[in-house]
Amino acid sequence: MEQEISYTVEEVAGLLKVSKLTVYDLIKKGKISSFKVGRQMRIQSKDLQLFINGKKAPKNIDSMPTTTQEYTHQGKSAKRKILISGQDVVLDILGKQLEGNGDYTALRSNEGSLNGLMNMYKKDCDIVSLHMFDGDSGEYNLPYVRRVLIGHSYIILNLLSRKAGLMVQKGNPFSVKNWLDLKNEKLRFINREIGSGARILLEEQLRLNDISQSLVNGYQQVESSHLGVASAIAAGRADVGVGIEKVAKMVDLDFIPLITERYDLVLLKTPENKELISHVKSIMKKQSFKDEITSLGNYDTAKTGMILYETND
Repeated sequence: MEQEISYTVEEVAGLLKVSKLTVYDLIKKGKISSFKVGRQMRIQSKDLQLFINGKKAPKNIDSMPTTTQEYTHQGKSAKRKILISGQDVVLDILGKQLEGNGDYTALRSNEGSLNGLMNMYKKDCDIVSLHMFDGDSGEYNLPYVRRVLIGHSYIILNLLSRKAGLMVQKGNPFSVKNWLDLKNEKLRFINREIGSGARILLEEQLRLNDISQSLVNGYQQVESSHLGVASAIAAGRADVGVGIEKVAKMVDLDFIPLITERYDLVLLKTPENKELISHVKSIMKKQSFKDEITSLGNYDTAKTGMILYETND
């Protein structure tokens, strides 16, 4: 798994535009989870995103050895552990809802879309979130699922839709308008890791627009999350990167929307997953679940819960 990106107190203070003392106070009050590396205090990116979204991070997250995090419901361990793959904070909401609606403990893995799907093929993951654009068909997710989950039965449900595009520094000093502007050698680009939905979107758009990777200044510079890309731009280490509207607004960057991406969930249709699929469908139909997603801002729940594709058994 990718190492979870983390920030120093000084970096968090810069992102939130507050003093270091304010950040220390938030940590002391338990509003932001932290951990120590030697004498240095650090904050994981997912904990910072939870705080920005007005949600408290799970306790003791820093004691876990990997990027997988475990929730408990009312202090009781669930009988079945469900691994949910993906980075969006909405998956945390889904995990907690699952614990409240079924006999489960929700675990989280911060794998990118493609790696999560590969793990599902090996039956190492229970719910995978996807946002992978296929340039040939103009469709999201299904072309990749068909290629990877060969021999498996599965169901694809829509979780939400959101705007994806280019995040740039405030004021858009290079007047970036579209993908073609990435050929500007003066623009410092910051990329995402291989297998992430954002990286796939970029590579497909470069292919469709006949832009060589070698022309993109900074193509080899990689961050492992939308927030990591946004913070690199905000800190002046880069000028532009692929991301989503919500994260751009969180970090006070300008955003150029270029596509509405579908953020879907895929589950394997196995006998042991029959009850799980039923619970997930039930949760996603609830207006309260959709309202909680909408309250985060910059998410569209018009198709939430819709069955987009299902194999015939």
